[in-house]
Amino acid sequence: MSPAPDDATPERLRAVPSRLLAGAAAAADRLVNDRLAAEDARKWHFAVLVALAETGPASQSELSRRTGVYRSDMVAVLNELADAGFLVRDPDPVDRRRNVVSLTPAGRARLQRLDALVTAAQQELLDPLSPAERTEFVRLLALLNARHRPSPEG
Repeated sequence: MSPAPDDATPERLRAVPSRLLAGAAAAADRLVNDRLAAEDARKWHFAVLVALAETGPASQSELSRRTGVYRSDMVAVLNELADAGFLVRDPDPVDRRRNVVSLTPAGRARLQRLDALVTAAQQELLDPLSPAERTEFVRLLALLNARHRPSPEG
């Protein structure tokens, strides 16, 4: 199903916040995914590299919680990043049954490149907004996300 042009979309539908938010989210995903794909990367690669850079080494389970990457998908993401030399997995000295994932210098360099791409995508997405509108928009999105975030209990 292709999206209808604005002039063909019923007025009531053009004013439904969830519909507008979904459209903006789809555009944002497309921009970020396209930029990252040009560097043979995915948004989960970026998320894992950011989490490791900001909060340090972590178990696979902890990275899943930090990034929102499903535990079942995390191993594949980590394998891709490890195969490229962007991270290493070492046995946890406290619990040898699990691994601790750490960023490598190549991973830090990769993150810098991906960060520039994601930043450029954000600028393109928010281009129609003034700097003050961008700040307010991000504040409002954060408020909505905080309010509607699922609780840890489910």
